Amino acid sequence: MRKNILLAFLFLVSIFLLASCGGNQQENDAGGGGNGETNKENKGKVSIGLNNWAENVAVSNLWKVLLEDKGYEVELSSMEKAPVWTGIAQGDLDIAPEVWLPITDEPLYEEYKDDIELGETWYEGTGLGLAVPEYMDIASIEELNDKKSEFKLEKIVGIDAGASLMGLTRNAIDEYSLDYDLIESSETAMLSELDKAYQNKEPIVVTMWNPHWAFSEYKIKYLEDPKKVYGEADDIYFMTRKGFKDDFPEVVEWMNNWKMDDDSLGELMAIGQEKEDPIAAAKEWIKKNQDLVNEWMK
Repeated sequence: MRKNILLAFLFLVSIFLLASCGGNQQENDAGGGGNGETNKENKGKVSIGLNNWAENVAVSNLWKVLLEDKGYEVELSSMEKAPVWTGIAQGDLDIAPEVWLPITDEPLYEEYKDDIELGETWYEGTGLGLAVPEYMDIASIEELNDKKSEFKLEKIVGIDAGASLMGLTRNAIDEYSLDYDLIESSETAMLSELDKAYQNKEPIVVTMWNPHWAFSEYKIKYLEDPKKVYGEADDIYFMTRKGFKDDFPEVVEWMNNWKMDDDSLGELMAIGQEKEDPIAAAKEWIKKNQDLVNEWMK
């Protein structure tokens, strides 16, 4: 009799232990990352406004990965540039990773500077202008009208209408009295047109900027701008809504530490172009550049 009671007791104990182990395993499985970490404390929700430029997509997703790894919930909202500024100024967005100053975004900055907070520079020495394949026999914007018949061109292929680059290009058309139509499209559509023309060695003129992976993918060149319509080189800053620094001080501190150059940013964009998945690209880039990331996040 005692033996039967003992066996029953041991059976119940074994069931209890199995149930406990199973519950712990479920908790561990729900704990997130494949690095064996337990659930991180939720530190709040952060919204990032981005437009569909290659480097903007790349760095926005990079910060999404970095901040989520630190316990923040991150929402990305994609839109044209002007609505990003409006969203930051009105407090509907928290962060925008790209502000090009002192030239490109100067009109937007002057309009909204009292309603946003400007962070530190994270990239120095951008470029903007009209670009053509190197196989085209032309060096300057001033030559476009004279070369129009030879190239059989009627248009300049642009990007989204609200981009500052498009405003500068409209100014260039006026300043140089260019007999060309500026086509509003998107970065993706512009690059598709560039690729198609390049593969067939056909003439094409596009709006372009750097940093951009297109300069490593294609042999293209900027046309000289003797009237300096596109201005001198910009630096890239980030901006936040008013009060964000008080609400999320460590995020602003990390982003103020953030620095990239042509090599590091080019590598990130190249991985993104190859993978066609910006989150996967960001994770791979972080693994390859952990020492640099540690400097930002210290």
